[in-house]
Amino acid sequence: MKGKNLNNPERTPGILSVRRSPRSQTHAIAHFASMRFPAIIGRGGVTSHKREGDGATPRAPMRLRYGFYRADRVARPVTRLPMRAIRADDGWCDAPGHPAYNTPVRLPFSASHERLMREDRLYDVCIVLDWNLTERRRNAGSAIFLHQTSPDGTPTAGCIALDPAALRLVLAHAGQETLVVVE
Repeated sequence: MKGKNLNNPERTPGILSVRRSPRSQTHAIAHFASMRFPAIIGRGGVTSHKREGDGATPRAPMRLRYGFYRADRVARPVTRLPMRAIRADDGWCDAPGHPAYNTPVRLPFSASHERLMREDRLYDVCIVLDWNLTERRRNAGSAIFLHQTSPDGTPTAGCIALDPAALRLVLAHAGQETLVVVE
């Protein structure tokens, strides 16, 4: 990150900074380059001690890894990130005791999991964040994504959500070097 000003993330194009709104536990402001967007975060607010099922968004720096999109609903986003169309049998394991914890799985899957092909459109575009992926720790949280907001502004289960147009704008300038900083 040589040459980047990490002390002022909202002015750094390679950083998506997410700060909780002082008026709401579940609303935030996202800054990317000179742009600002409203964001929705976890129903449990922001935490430095993320636990599976707490509904909180982890307070941490996380890289964008890769993404999924619903090819039956939206065009492939313009981005440098690796992207793959979601299949009907795509899931994500959220069972802390299972060896596949916090990884993509194929459905049907016997352990607890989340289906990626959702009816509510949240995962029409879904980016995997580097939370508890490299060195997975049981109960430290799974399926932390950057995805689309719900039309009614419902809080996430711990993810970061942006309006679909804002998400596509960020992705058009983002790559695996992009850092998401939740403060």
